[in-house]
Amino acid sequence: MKKYIVGIILMVLCSGYLNGQEFNVGLDIRPRLEYSHGFGNLISEGIDPGLFIQQRSRLNLGYAIENFSTFFSVQDVSVWGDNPQISPNDGNNSFSLAQAWVRFNFDKNWMVKVGRQVLSYDDQRIFGGLDWAMQGRFHDAALVSYKQNGFQLDFGLSFNQNGVSRQGTLFDPNNAGDARAVFDYKSMIYVWANKKWKSFSGSFLFANNAYQNLVGQTPVDGTVNRQTFGVHLISKPNNSFKILANLYAQTGEFFDNVDLSAYNAMLELNYKPNKTMFGLGFEILSGDDNGATDGEISSFFPIFGTNHKFNGFMDYFYVGNHANSVGLKDMYAKAVFKTGTKSSLLGKIHYFMSDKDIGAENYLGTEVDVVFTQKVMSFATLKIGYSHLFASDAMEVLKGVSNPSSTQNWGWAMLIVKPTLFQKKNNDNKI
Repeated sequence: MKKYIVGIILMVLCSGYLNGQEFNVGLDIRPRLEYSHGFGNLISEGIDPGLFIQQRSRLNLGYAIENFSTFFSVQDVSVWGDNPQISPNDGNNSFSLAQAWVRFNFDKNWMVKVGRQVLSYDDQRIFGGLDWAMQGRFHDAALVSYKQNGFQLDFGLSFNQNGVSRQGTLFDPNNAGDARAVFDYKSMIYVWANKKWKSFSGSFLFANNAYQNLVGQTPVDGTVNRQTFGVHLISKPNNSFKILANLYAQTGEFFDNVDLSAYNAMLELNYKPNKTMFGLGFEILSGDDNGATDGEISSFFPIFGTNHKFNGFMDYFYVGNHANSVGLKDMYAKAVFKTGTKSSLLGKIHYFMSDKDIGAENYLGTEVDVVFTQKVMSFATLKIGYSHLFASDAMEVLKGVSNPSSTQNWGWAMLIVKPTLFQKKNNDNKI
């Protein structure tokens, strides 16, 4: 199958070159080494750390002519050594279609985009491309967009099925746990509006997601609907200060007989007097006492966000976990230093507390994150990171680990290589 796809791509490229069409062909190859001794969850005393190299190998193909454009991306995401050296095929099904969409620009204001695509808005708290994860996040969706004079309005919709069904529309997410009910929606309708002024911008987002009604882990007829809505605001009073704020709410039904009522708020102040940026912030995501529901869930979950970006790089919260839990209060400080013309150093510290009671204390722990970034070529970047978590007794209770190691840390190094292999531009067409 792979060789046929590659052959079709090469044929299209050659045809486009002869006919003078516009093409962009690029690669995205990123091997990442990870040392894991407490990433995502506390590691118990005496357990050996994990060590592996994971790699994304992605081929991107773009094409445009007149008011039409399309984008096609295939990828292989695998761990070094997970396939035998002489295996005749990829037994782990690591090869997949990442994106495949078409776009029609009716005029300078209106656009329609249909197919598998990234939906990423604002700071990616609610909708994000999840580029940290090797596979990324994509939606099979249709999008209508309007732009004029600093204003943009997007309307999107999606409808998902396991396969062709001639009778009914029952949708089985084929996953397990609370994350199944958060990510794998049956249908979605959303609206995003953004307006930019000279020193201020504001966005409003409303998303309604319908999920197959579940009894235990078995889908039944009917759906439950959950709404996520709110605003993202940015103020730049001068060149040195930047203020960001989020305020979101979630309503609807979590299950057929369980209502949802939750909220998320964030405020961040950034100050950049020269080449160094300093930031202070606070975020709260509502939760439930000891995970209790009592007919209503108050635990907020950032549904499709790039959650690795928030609440610590060790991914203890909201990265496929911490759904329907005690919520989170995150106080953090950060600084970004320029260490050279092509390098920088990020330092960040988080002070975590649960929003609701988890026992004798609500303090969960403190995490320190450090990331060094070095541009090695115009199309290649090296990133090296280290994180250390100082967990409290409450974190042990939350994560269900009774004998954790005294050291919880994680280190990684990633090379991001994104060269453009072929580019033929036409000033009248844009991809």
